[in-house]
Order: sequence, then structure tokens, then C-alpha cells
Amino acid sequence: MNSTHEPINCRSRQPQPVGAFFSKLSPAAIEDLESIESPSDYAANQILFSEREPARGVFVVLSGEVKLSINSSDGRRLSLRIAKKGDVLGLASALSGSPYELTAETLYPARLAHISRPAFLSFLARHPEVYQAATEELSRHVSMACAQLRTVGLSTSAPEKLARLLLDWSEDGQTTELGTRFRFCLTHEQIGEFIGTSRETVTRTMGAFKHRRLLSFQGSMVTISNRSALANYARG
Repeated sequence: MNSTHEPINCRSRQPQPVGAFFSKLSPAAIEDLESIESPSDYAANQILFSEREPARGVFVVLSGEVKLSINSSDGRRLSLRIAKKGDVLGLASALSGSPYELTAETLYPARLAHISRPAFLSFLARHPEVYQAATEELSRHVSMACAQLRTVGLSTSAPEKLARLLLDWSEDGQTTELGTRFRFCLTHEQIGEFIGTSRETVTRTMGAFKHRRLLSFQGSMVTISNRSALANYARG
């Protein structure tokens, strides 16, 4: 794991991504935001910030995927969600000034724009209407965290948890004649961090799903070939 916070390369600025937060901003606010951001390229498995670390600002995902997780004192990790293009990371801590509550780590090579906390707070002062968008974005983050904790804490079996996770990740997938197809590059250990179970249990459960022809794999892509049957598992 690469624990440095520094980007591996900096390149020219690119257009601001469209996401739930940015869709609510005025053109003037977006233009102002672009003027204060610093886009950079980050390697895979690079930590952007760690929980309990002082807040340095926010990160906007321009491309790639970022895993957000929390860790226990004995080293166990629970992954909460994967942030994608258009997501804003570290928003709550940037607003409150409290330490980061999560650890953010790139899954693959990614491009993100960093905005320092002083610059972001000045931006909000210039555009007070953005507070509403920030509030709605924070509410969305809380809802996603609650959904993930509900899956981990209230689901009774590994097949139920894994089925829910796969169905959630396939929501933005491509519908084909063979089923719903989506990118799936996590290791079984990383999947276990999302559903609170061991790598061995994930491997065994994934094998059972494949044997029942609920799933098929081709490289980094997975196809849910029997969505209704997988949904039955997800209902417990």
C-alpha cells in the first residue's frame, strides 16, 4: 500500500465532472470552483487522507474510483462505499474543521482535484447558495453509509450480504442479452471488507453463485445472468 498523500503527476486542468453536488451549482459557482482546484494524477492504492488526520480540504473525483473505509483499533477494516466521478470527498471535515472520519484510498490510477480548506471556505462565502448543495450532498453520504451498515449489520448470511453488494454495484451496469454487465476488479479480500466477512467466505460464496449460474466473469467484468435469483438471495 502506498501511504503517501502526494500525487504522482500533475497535468493540465480538465472540465469539472457532473455529479449530484455539481448539478446544483450555478455556472458562475462552477467556474469559480475550477479556478481554485488543483487536479493531479494518483497511483493505484494511494491514500488521499486517513481517518483522524487533520482536514486539509476536499477532493473531487475526476476519474477513477476511491474506496472509503473505517478501521478498528485492532486493525479490522470496514469499507463503506466506492466514490466515483463527480463525488466530493472530505466534505464534512472541511466544513466542520474536525479530523477526517474516513480513510480514502484509490483503487486504480485516478485523477482528483484537491481544494484546500481555506480556499473551499472562501468559495462558500462567495457563493452562499452552495451551502444548500453541500447539505444535500452530506445527507446523501449519510444515507449511503446507513445502507451499507444495514447490509453488514442486519443481513444474516454471507450470500445475502454478497448478493446485495453485487446488485448495488450493478445499478450503473450495461444491460446485455446475457444480463447486467459491470466492472468488477476488487479482490476477494477487499469484497470481504465491504460485507464484514473473510476472504475465504467470499471465495466460497462467489463460487456457489457461479456454480448456480447467477454470475459469470470475463477478465475484470462480471455479468449477473440471473438477476431475479440473485435478488432472492439478497432478500434473505
